[in-house]
Amino acid sequence: MMMMDLRISLPALLLVLGLATVFAQSDAPATACEKKNGTSCEECLKNVSCLWCIQTKSCVTYPVKTILPPYSLCPLNEARWGLCWMNFQTLIITLAVLGGIIIIAFFVCLFCCCKCENFGSSSFDNKMQRQTDKTKTKQAERRSEMKERHDEIRKKYGLGGQNPYSKFA
Repeated sequence: MMMMDLRISLPALLLVLGLATVFAQSDAPATACEKKNGTSCEECLKNVSCLWCIQTKSCVTYPVKTILPPYSLCPLNEARWGLCWMNFQTLIITLAVLGGIIIIAFFVCLFCCCKCENFGSSSFDNKMQRQTDKTKTKQAERRSEMKERHDEIRKKYGLGGQNPYSKFA
């Protein structure tokens, strides 16, 4: 019974502590970013949760609930996040292009590998089939040669007739 209570209470305690930490951190950056209004872009962006707007020369907390900062907060071409020399619009376009290139490269490699694998295996199968056919024809030739030699030996010693032991079989 004690073990069951521990299994339930430990995750509940961790959840409560985690939520408390998140709420405590969500209030702290908001005040930290707004305190840096009137400073420089570099000073504002030292904190990763801050966004610098060149148009208003203000440091604001990045709106994490919306993926992109709204136009009313700051236009994308005037917003800076992470790097002062690159605007948010350029950053998004660059990341989208790089992501697209990676996805296309992945599918090209996947297509080529599957195509080459199938090509290689069919080529290998054809080669093995040719080798098997060649081996079978050589075996058939050897059998016929051995039969001819055995027939010649039987004729030589007069054993060309029916096998005398066949009636016992």
